[in-house]
Amino acid sequence: MIRSLLALSIIALLAAILALAIGSVTISPAELWAVIQGEGSALHRTLLWELRLPRTLAAFATGGLLAVAGALMQVLLRNPLADPYVLGLSGGAAVGALLAMLTGMGALLISGSAFAGAMLAMVLVFGLAHGTGSWTASRLLLTGVVVAAGWGAVITLMLALTPSYKLPGMLYWLMGDVSYARTPWPALLVLALAIAVVMPLARNLNVLARGSMQAAALGVSVRPLEWTIYLLASLLTATAVTTAGSIGFVGLIVPHMLRLVLGNDQRIILPASALAGGTLLVLADTLARTVIAPEQLPVGVITALLGVPTFLYLLHRSR
Repeated sequence: MIRSLLALSIIALLAAILALAIGSVTISPAELWAVIQGEGSALHRTLLWELRLPRTLAAFATGGLLAVAGALMQVLLRNPLADPYVLGLSGGAAVGALLAMLTGMGALLISGSAFAGAMLAMVLVFGLAHGTGSWTASRLLLTGVVVAAGWGAVITLMLALTPSYKLPGMLYWLMGDVSYARTPWPALLVLALAIAVVMPLARNLNVLARGSMQAAALGVSVRPLEWTIYLLASLLTATAVTTAGSIGFVGLIVPHMLRLVLGNDQRIILPASALAGGTLLVLADTLARTVIAPEQLPVGVITALLGVPTFLYLLHRSR
């Protein structure tokens, strides 16, 4: 366990160094070390401290949030194909953000509106799935799929009614773009707190993954644990979407691949998901910044291009 997490930490550090060094202006290792020591040219200091480091940290935090949320959703729904967006949270966040853009609000209010939309989607899905009685994993999943389809219809209607000059910004947000992140610190703080909260629950999550009846028979308080997972995964997803828009496949692919390599012990899967998800998105964002430099691609495009063949390969292998 410790060796795996240490290896993932080293890979994450190397990915961050690569992201800091590569771009429209390349910074050599010697120049990078000089800037870290407080020396170096003014251009390199500006590039490192004001542009690349905040963006790299935001990418790492967003990827980690999505991967951990995906791992939790897969345990909650007992479905290895579940992802953070399966319950319609990204759709609610998108509607909130697009409404803010449509009314000409500033970037801070756009982020706040996206978070409010995600929380509204969470309450809506949970309320509809619960109904007048209890809810099951399958009922929650079906409700989330239907609500997500409804949000998708609302988004399509908004895009159809939006003036053409506002469409590019909306489309970039929908595709996911780390360049919109204002500051990485709230997302990093939420990620750290989530890991601190969920790690003591990892043993119970291992039991819950085998089924709610078995977990109850072994003394696990199933319903409170499921509520905690749902609320925590929703908060992580909402924070990630608020930070960088809708970025797909990270929360689906990363936990799935880690289980193939490391097994299904949540005590290692959850922290490993944070490290591997963050590393993946840092590398994807670096590729998005450099593949057609000086132009930049939305990072959501890169994750989709990487995620689709990877997912198909995993499906073929599991057959």
